Amino acid sequence: MGQPPHRSDLQHHDLEQPEPVEDPGAPEVQRLLDLARTHLGTDIAWVSLFSEGRQRISALSGRGEDMHVAQGDAPPLQESFCVRVLAGTLPAVVPDARRDPRTRDLAVTGQLGIGSYAGAPLLDAAGRPVGMLCCLSRGPDPRMDERAPRYLALVADLISDHLASPLARERRALQQTRTRVQRLLERQDLRVLFQPVLRLGDRGVVAHEALARFGGEDFPRPDLAFAAAGRAGLGVQLELLAARTALEQLERVPAGTALNVNLSAEALGDEEVQGVLLQHAHRAARTGRSVTAEITEHVQVTDYPALVEAVRRVRSGGVRIAVDDAGAGYASFRHILQLHPDTIKVDVSLVRDVDVDPVRQALTRSLVDFAADVGASLVAEGVEQPAESEALSRLGVRLVQGFLFGRPAPAPRGAPGPGVVDLSGSGSVVLGEPGVSGAAARPRERRAGRP
Repeated sequence: MGQPPHRSDLQHHDLEQPEPVEDPGAPEVQRLLDLARTHLGTDIAWVSLFSEGRQRISALSGRGEDMHVAQGDAPPLQESFCVRVLAGTLPAVVPDARRDPRTRDLAVTGQLGIGSYAGAPLLDAAGRPVGMLCCLSRGPDPRMDERAPRYLALVADLISDHLASPLARERRALQQTRTRVQRLLERQDLRVLFQPVLRLGDRGVVAHEALARFGGEDFPRPDLAFAAAGRAGLGVQLELLAARTALEQLERVPAGTALNVNLSAEALGDEEVQGVLLQHAHRAARTGRSVTAEITEHVQVTDYPALVEAVRRVRSGGVRIAVDDAGAGYASFRHILQLHPDTIKVDVSLVRDVDVDPVRQALTRSLVDFAADVGASLVAEGVEQPAESEALSRLGVRLVQGFLFGRPAPAPRGAPGPGVVDLSGSGSVVLGEPGVSGAAARPRERRAGRP
């Protein structure tokens, strides 16, 4: 595994990997890199990984600035010593790069001030090159001999084994996920759709739930984006972006109705999120509207006293509280008991087939009575069939939400934008592109449970 592939013509596709193998900052790699540089006595050493015709320096040892190199740099691979070593046109060790006719006239020799070089490939399990371990100095080093490539090959094998390990794969996957989420946050590549909540009796709109949709190919469904953000430790930041983007459009919902934004318990406990909710709740009160925070159960609550205090704070500023997905799991019922919500939203799992399932009917009837006893509103989510709607009405449900009454749309019901036609009486909407700008105007629609 330690010997480079001896080929006179290394094809470009040999250096491309279907799955990037970046593992920046791994302590195991850094220790091996420091060891290699110290043992050979070079000025710097790096590990570079190949991607899209470039070698990205993912780990660096020594004063990179002395040779105009920094971690994260991604110079073209075809201009490097590395590609020539892999192709067999350059030996793994070059003791005097400025005198060697194979390297002295290369642009990279002058750009980095390379006096001596030693390199060894990093190989995947199939023996394909995925990167390089390189040691460089500004001056020539006649001490470099046939022992240097053997030593580097051994260290390169250890790094290659690390890159192929399950732990390293997990780290790389997490880093790639974090990069995609950070890109989404930086671009604010998000738009908001609105789904109405209606009175079942007269179809009057009482609220709109704000639902986030993301552009680009990284996250074709919003639930994937929020799950990825949670894994990457950026869940609160993404929820904040979604909530802020929605609340900035507060005036688009009809006066006398509410705008609902979904938040995890973790996000609701964040002071910046609370500040955004309170700011827009005050603005809503001045315009005859209201703001509701729908608390989801996607993240386990570990500190209920802190959540109760967060609810108290935002509620004192005029924010109403809803518990989402009631009936979907234990957490939602505990939310209800601990938080005393203004609204309880019955999960779609209870609504589906409620017209034919006596057990669902009994549980729904119990929730109707419970909500009435504690003074909370009850909303049935995910209503798609007329038979379900009729059964819910018989069971005493007064508020509904679902495709039967209105799909998520670019404009709130009662405030259609350009290109949005409300088909009166049908409960459906023909969607065009509304006259909104920025992140809210980008295409891509999918149903999801987060804002």
